[in-house]
Amino acid sequence: MSIETYIVVGDMMLDQILWQRFRRKTPGLLERVLDMNPGLAGLGPVIPNGTSISIPIDTPSSPAAVPVVKLWD
Repeated sequence: MSIETYIVVGDMMLDQILWQRFRRKTPGLLERVLDMNPGLAGLGPVIPNGTSISIPIDTPSSPAAVPVVKLWD
């Protein structure tokens, strides 16, 4: 996992920032970002311009091998 720093440009909501970054649903990421950035929730629903936010970026892992099932030999 790596961490990306995002600087808020304009007043934005955190879920809007995450949607612009990933362009897909990211279950649990909002909570992880709030845990990584103490005091961020205290800023309210709209994050002020110039606020720095650390966002965790999960590196994709190789998919696990799936065993082949044979119905007939």
